[in-house]
Amino acid sequence: MPTFKITLAYDGSEFVGWQRQATGVSIQGLIEKALADLDGAPVAVAGAGRTDAGVHALGQVASFSLVRAIDGKSVVRAVNATLPSSIRVLAADIVPSTFHARFAARSKTYRYRMFTGEVLDPFERAYVWHVPAPLDVAAMGRAARQLEGTHDFAAFQAAGGPQRNTEREVFVSRITNPTKPSTMEATGHPEEKIERDRDSGESNLRGLRPVRGGELTTYEITGNGFLRHMVRTIVGSLVEIGRGRRDERWLGCVIASRDRREAGPTAPAAGLFLVGVHYDADALAAEP
Repeated sequence: MPTFKITLAYDGSEFVGWQRQATGVSIQGLIEKALADLDGAPVAVAGAGRTDAGVHALGQVASFSLVRAIDGKSVVRAVNATLPSSIRVLAADIVPSTFHARFAARSKTYRYRMFTGEVLDPFERAYVWHVPAPLDVAAMGRAARQLEGTHDFAAFQAAGGPQRNTEREVFVSRITNPTKPSTMEATGHPEEKIERDRDSGESNLRGLRPVRGGELTTYEITGNGFLRHMVRTIVGSLVEIGRGRRDERWLGCVIASRDRREAGPTAPAAGLFLVGVHYDADALAAEP
């Protein structure tokens, strides 16, 4: 029975999250159905992280075992052939039978995207938090670095969260420099431009230019584990600082309080991406 480690990317907008649930379509459920069709028997899939509804992944990892003998490339082709286009298996590798995507993980990296322009491109609405106001990114960055190290993150856990041990180690907590988005908009009156292009046969892309007036700010965090809603609550708290509603030193007080009521709001799911899951080489080494 070969054991596989697969790496996936998905748009979480239309799903109830990674974890299989009694109602709604989950990513785990779709992967298990595709594998059951491939293997001719039920297959249990373990994910490295339980992303919530609306959260996306660039490098989610899952593990499972199959009865039939098959190579990784065939697994990728067979599973992707039955999955919706919003979920893709990027790679499949045979790993030791002891490998477990969640328990073997050394760390995970998440990224959160915020856009501060007055008007949000509709094609970005599922992938950013629209904050239509300037942010003090420097203050947010200084506050974010306070989270690095080992802390009790109880104040950033979803209310009523099940975790009793809320201590985690954060290796990286950084705000990136804002950048201009790559979105394009038409110049001139739209109806006039359509008429010009129709008459000349030129592409509607002629005369496009980058949108101005907004910036894309990204927060990235790597840690050895995360509580439910932890990253989104951290981002909500950082935005409170960026808006000038809180002093950057306030974040240290929130950590010390261990009280969810002291932290900022939970940021929307749409801006959050699971970027990657990291493992020690020994966990992936072939069995003797």
